[in-house]
Amino acid sequence: MRVHAYAAPGASEPLVPTTIERREVGPTDVLIDITHAGICHSDIHTVRGDWGPQPYPLVPGHEIVGVVAEVGSDVTRHRVGDRVGVGCMVNSCRGCVNCRNGDEQYCRNGMVGTYGAPDRDGTTTQGGYASHVVVDADFVLSVPAGIDSAAAAPLLCAGITTYSPLRHWGAGPGRTVAVVGLGGLGHMAVKLAHAMGAEVTVLSQSLKKQEDGLRLGADHYHATSDPQTFDELAGRFDLIINTVSASIDVDAYLGLLAVDGTLVNVGAPAEPLSLNAFSLIGARRSYAGSMIGGIRETQEMLDFCGEHQIGADIELIPANKINEAYDRVLASDVRYRFVIDTATLG
Repeated sequence: MRVHAYAAPGASEPLVPTTIERREVGPTDVLIDITHAGICHSDIHTVRGDWGPQPYPLVPGHEIVGVVAEVGSDVTRHRVGDRVGVGCMVNSCRGCVNCRNGDEQYCRNGMVGTYGAPDRDGTTTQGGYASHVVVDADFVLSVPAGIDSAAAAPLLCAGITTYSPLRHWGAGPGRTVAVVGLGGLGHMAVKLAHAMGAEVTVLSQSLKKQEDGLRLGADHYHATSDPQTFDELAGRFDLIINTVSASIDVDAYLGLLAVDGTLVNVGAPAEPLSLNAFSLIGARRSYAGSMIGGIRETQEMLDFCGEHQIGADIELIPANKINEAYDRVLASDVRYRFVIDTATLG
């Protein structure tokens, strides 16, 4: 089946309209009529080769929402007409200890990414900047009522990327959580931590988004460009979620943690970060990383968002604005996620 899509021909070239082939619907597959696809900063890193060479032409997109158009003969969990989502992975080995524990994102044999990865049939996966996709039913999520489809799309990456560490490290009532950066990931972290009942602080380079941060659910907002911030907030937080993909002074942020506090990186800077071991030793602090979530946890996140009516703050764009959107993401000129209306693909 050939479908409309937008693809990157190469690392330095703009994305262009094209058609790609999707596999036939097998017994365990679901065919999804894609309605919305979010633009994630990692799409840009990937197609521009920042994280290594890619199999061009490449169709990005791992924040996918759509409607089930067809199901395979063995599929029982999804039906034609259901609203569903697909995130950053479309398969895993299913047999390793991590997969069995529901952590498919950490598959010991390598999870299959939604785009740019070898698929089970030997082809290369192509992502959600397309009109349709065929995905194994075990990696298709149900999108609950109460969330607009466009606002739901970024939950499949930005939502689960921040929900997972917040849940894992116990964000909730009586806990102090700081969010570094108020972008696509950061604004979701604020919404989710607030809904979990934590006391939330935004740490941003300037105060220009302060009004937004408080509206989204932050209790406090501080500018990290002000050196006094690090003195004033020393030892304050139980958990810090760092959402930025740029280099930071890790030691300075570790100094903001209380005893037994944890700094978690979900942003993925291209350059290595360094730290002084005494920043950890001095207060039994931890420095950690986290990457999306497993399928079970992603469904839990979607259900949580449905219950609390949480969606991303988005700007809906037609497909012919994708390259402009990439430039604006790099210029931090979006509040807070671009989402493609895939009906405009052709």
